[in-house]
Amino acid sequence: MTGTEIEITADLVRDLLQEQHPDLAGLTIHEVEGGWGNQMWRLGDELAVRMQRMDLTPEIQLKERRWLPVLAPRLPLPVPVPVRFGEPCERFPKHWTVVTWVPGEPLDHGSISRGAHAADTLAGFLRALHVEAPAEAPIATDRGAHPRNCTDGFEHFLQAVDPGDIAADVRAVWDDAVAAHAWEGPPVWVHGDLHPANVVVSDGTLSGIIDFGDMFAGDPAWDLAAAWVLLPADAASRFFDMYAQADEAAIRRARGLAALKSLFLMLMGQNGDRGLPGGKPNWGPAGQAALDRVLKGV
Repeated sequence: MTGTEIEITADLVRDLLQEQHPDLAGLTIHEVEGGWGNQMWRLGDELAVRMQRMDLTPEIQLKERRWLPVLAPRLPLPVPVPVRFGEPCERFPKHWTVVTWVPGEPLDHGSISRGAHAADTLAGFLRALHVEAPAEAPIATDRGAHPRNCTDGFEHFLQAVDPGDIAADVRAVWDDAVAAHAWEGPPVWVHGDLHPANVVVSDGTLSGIIDFGDMFAGDPAWDLAAAWVLLPADAASRFFDMYAQADEAAIRRARGLAALKSLFLMLMGQNGDRGLPGGKPNWGPAGQAALDRVLKGV
């Protein structure tokens, strides 16, 4: 259900297409498992429909509509580019967007077996993304800050997950991130939410990046945390060598943020049987594996 208690079905998606984009209404439609604030429906072989679901405002979809067509041409991996806009109407008073389909399997349902290739691929993608953003680029309201400003969230996740004997080690990683110097460069484009459900894999390596709803201009460390959150063991060092743009302080901030993100995944794994969209039991093991890599270090 959406916030307006409207069930999103294939018939509703087709009816909306028939009303607003009738040339697409004849394509096959089927639901894509997962999603949180938005629900995805596969549309034919090359498109998908992104339906606003849990999000209270259209900000995320409007942001993706505005900026992904600007960013996509210079990114070395496929991303979901908006191609048609669906506007609120009586039957569905929320926004929806037709985007290009990014083929592959979400990492939370797949795996990376080619760790070195994935490290190189992720580094190349983030080098291309992390360029100075224009003055009108979006600014994050709930992420993007220095770790020291996120300590309440860290403490909440740590206590909720209760990692036992390793809690002191996790806190030490966080404290080191808090002590690191802040980002002093210009705000750069940041994806902001790189975790296993927001990347896709094919042939054992990264093949696409999805869900740019949290993108913002700010500290790249929020994306660099993916070196531990996404990549297999022993790949972080290669990633940072290939990225070649992160100083010691950025790596320390990124490692602390990776601990934060790992705890979040573990918590959502615990909540996976409570009906939370996107929260699934398999997020727990992914978060635990990521936290193990964080504690091992670069």
